[in-house]
Amino acid sequence: MLVAALVFLALAVFLYKVFMLGFPLQFERNVELWDLEARVAFNASGGPVRVRLLIPQDTRRYLVLDENFISGGYGVNTADEGPNRQVTWSIRKASGRQVLYYRATVRRIVTRGAPRRVPAPGVVAPDLTGPELVAARLLAAEIRAHSADTETMVAELLKRLNSPSPDPNAQLLLGKQPNTGKRMRVAVQVLAIAGVPARVARGIQIGELARNVPVLFWLQVWDKGLWRSFDAASGQPRIPEDYVTWWRGASSLLKVTGGRNVDARISVSINKDAAMRGVMRRGANKPRLVEYSLFSLPIETQAVYHVLLMVPIGALILVLLRNVVGFKTFGTFMPILIALAFRETQLVWGVILFSTVVAIGLAVRFYLEHLKLLLVPRLASVLSVVVLIMAAISVISHKLGIHEGLSVALFPMVILTMTIERMTVVWEERGPAEALQQGLGSMAVAAIAYLVINVSYVQHFVFVYPELLLVVLAGTLLLGRYSGYRLTELRRFRALAGKP
Repeated sequence: MLVAALVFLALAVFLYKVFMLGFPLQFERNVELWDLEARVAFNASGGPVRVRLLIPQDTRRYLVLDENFISGGYGVNTADEGPNRQVTWSIRKASGRQVLYYRATVRRIVTRGAPRRVPAPGVVAPDLTGPELVAARLLAAEIRAHSADTETMVAELLKRLNSPSPDPNAQLLLGKQPNTGKRMRVAVQVLAIAGVPARVARGIQIGELARNVPVLFWLQVWDKGLWRSFDAASGQPRIPEDYVTWWRGASSLLKVTGGRNVDARISVSINKDAAMRGVMRRGANKPRLVEYSLFSLPIETQAVYHVLLMVPIGALILVLLRNVVGFKTFGTFMPILIALAFRETQLVWGVILFSTVVAIGLAVRFYLEHLKLLLVPRLASVLSVVVLIMAAISVISHKLGIHEGLSVALFPMVILTMTIERMTVVWEERGPAEALQQGLGSMAVAAIAYLVINVSYVQHFVFVYPELLLVVLAGTLLLGRYSGYRLTELRRFRALAGKP
């Protein structure tokens, strides 16, 4: 009765959302819309508060369609500030933790025809004096001598600034610990001395779903009536198509007056369904069920639930493979968490990295056995070794140019530690064959779970219709009462099955 009630409730909500509210059963693959969200959090000091945030505007690649400002009692004003747009939130009195949101939907466009030419902007004299001004002039003269036009001059300049061992002039301008932002500012100053107008552009790289996306830099140089963009790392006169310009110039993204402990994060989510957008934008007629759906959450929180909602699916697969098929695994949650980590590392590299960490950790654990340590200190020691192994793999893979090795940090460290500990105990008590069998079983379950939860339709259904997890719960309850033979035991007990 409990299982029937769960299935009935799940299907009732599911069918109501499909036939009455128009929730989509499929998602569009060729999508040209993305949702952007900027979250600003700070502690107000009890007095007036003024928050200024730079926001994106229309470009040749993307149009800003919809904008929403979620401020809770704040006054909101938008205005142009030079080449940028900004929103200003203000309030007379505020105290405690404050959270403000800016949301926008952008659409990719294809601009036909030649770009519109703009008049030459004025070159702003760099604020350099003394040795730095001399170094900038020498560097400008050198890159001019080693180039034929503006494009090659910019490429030569960025090559020198990005060099691991820059020449003395570039090193003086960059300082001891240069970053991308510093390199771009120095490039603008050197080009100004060379008489070439330039500015720093900053933005984000759009994708399917990402939290706290990093702000990227690139260089824009005025050349023959056009602003041309140059990649900050390679110096090539182009940037990827999925770069969205957020703001230009030396201004900072955020400025808060009357607050402290400021935290700003940008999230991006692909807007998958035209039907879903129609459901979410019914205004005053929007049903309560829609208002309290996962789509009403901030994009940053939606990204969390895109992962968490996959855990019950992985758990159901684990129950099927263990209780019905007969796979042997270490623990219950380890294969599920490893499967979630595979989403970032990809399956092949994930298996290689996981096996490497466990193998090295297992060797260290056998060595610690000779020290006769107590349980808790031994686990703490293995955990420290696991962290060091992961760091070493990341460094070595980075030096070798294998970027997949950097994803090893996504594996849950505590689960790896407990896996090594459990594998050691099984090795000593039941032999290496049983330990390897359980290890390979855990890896196989994680791989199968990854293949299932990585299906786009599964992710779509679970997030749009989370009530279907009640069906997963019902299936888990039914499997919990299963006491028959496992598939792997049929061969083991086939002699008994043949007796009358």
